[in-house]
Amino acid sequence: MRLLETVAPSNSTILVTGETGTGKEVVARAIHHNSPRRAHRFVALNCSAIPETLLEAELFGHVRGAFTGAVGARQGRFEQAHKGTLFLDEVGTMSAALQMKLLRALQEREFERVGDTQTTKVDVRVIAATNSDLTRMVAEGTFREDLYYRLNVIPVQLPPLRDRREDIPLLVTHFLEKYAPGRRMQMSQNALRALMAFGWPGNVRQLENAVERAVTLCAGRDTVDAHDLPPDVLEIPEPAATPFVDFPESGLDLTAYLTAIERDLILRSLDRTSGNRNKAAALLRIKRTTLVEKLRRLGSD
Repeated sequence: MRLLETVAPSNSTILVTGETGTGKEVVARAIHHNSPRRAHRFVALNCSAIPETLLEAELFGHVRGAFTGAVGARQGRFEQAHKGTLFLDEVGTMSAALQMKLLRALQEREFERVGDTQTTKVDVRVIAATNSDLTRMVAEGTFREDLYYRLNVIPVQLPPLRDRREDIPLLVTHFLEKYAPGRRMQMSQNALRALMAFGWPGNVRQLENAVERAVTLCAGRDTVDAHDLPPDVLEIPEPAATPFVDFPESGLDLTAYLTAIERDLILRSLDRTSGNRNKAAALLRIKRTTLVEKLRRLGSD
């Protein structure tokens, strides 16, 4: 949040990355509403939700007769966001041809509507978001390197909910107030423990849906119980059994033994993810920075 407060007043392009449901659009709106552009429009476009054949027209607009069905001229999202903020979600799904046109629009702040020869200039602050690994896509040649650097002026990485479980009680309180305004609802300790123990693959969006469901099923009660939560939230897998350890009569070096186990698990997670530290950290349920520090300490960096 301190980073967002720092960058909001600027016009720099921002790339927000994180898993689905971590709140990338919420972050983009927060940046816009704390910027000098807040008096103008915040325009959002999910690039993965628009067919490729129509995405260019959605971005840049079109003139009458530009294609079948274009019965009149239409502004694109860039023009709609003039003097405001344009939020491009799932930007990694764009085709190579459209990536090139987006790059030019970002560099020159101008473009042509589909079917037009006249250049349109705009003053737009762009915030892009993706749950894809753009660095990997650049290496594979599926995402333009120059566009990646043009978008990634200020990177903002949103951690998954499982890495910030201390936020869950605050989020639950917020969602209870949202879906039961004026009722002063609360979560029982059993229900809250279940929410804290769950892995939340769908992140904050999944948590919000779970709380909304629980409020609906409460049927007038002021306390949400565990049985009001979705069944998958309650199905927490049992912890893995402790492996058998041959304990010698002379004892063992516990620190060295645990370090060896930790090293083995880290190396296996990296091997399974082909060296991708973000994915390896996710497998181990730790932060990437924690993984990097452990590798440094273990001499495997």
